[in-house]
Amino acid sequence: MKKTMISQDLIQIIKQTFQLNWKGVHGVSHWARVRVNGLLIAKQNGANQRVVELFAFLHDVKREADFNDPDHGERAAQFIDSLPIDLLGLNTAEKALLMLACEDHSKGMVDGDITVRTCWDADRLDLGRGGKRPNTEKLCTDIAKQKEFYEQAYQRATYQHRVPENTEMVQVWKPAI
Repeated sequence: MKKTMISQDLIQIIKQTFQLNWKGVHGVSHWARVRVNGLLIAKQNGANQRVVELFAFLHDVKREADFNDPDHGERAAQFIDSLPIDLLGLNTAEKALLMLACEDHSKGMVDGDITVRTCWDADRLDLGRGGKRPNTEKLCTDIAKQKEFYEQAYQRATYQHRVPENTEMVQVWKPAI
């Protein structure tokens, strides 16, 4: 997997914006696993990797509570809309996809653009961090529904609620945290 495409400036904005525990259930370890899930799916299905990666770190950025916060996706989309497009490294169409993916990520939808569906699956595949197995009927991509892929994602999610130290994702993030 390639190195992060997220700038240090954006990482700092995310850290300043996120109101919950940075190391909590919806914090950086979750985002790192969502990134891994998403990029692995995107590598196989052609989804836009820049959008998938940004989704991983922005979909929960405006959460106000860990468990009952039905409007957090919409707030994340509004936050993304307020960011300069050059900070995100996206074009207008990609920014719109990112906003849509964030806005609807917890609504249980399964239809739409391949990039948006990849984002949703990347997040849903990390439900194991709370002891819950994702419902394969709520997954949107054929890749995510494959037993081996699904099980690997579940193992990542349940590995002490964090990404193992030997993965590239943590190595990418360590200098920024």
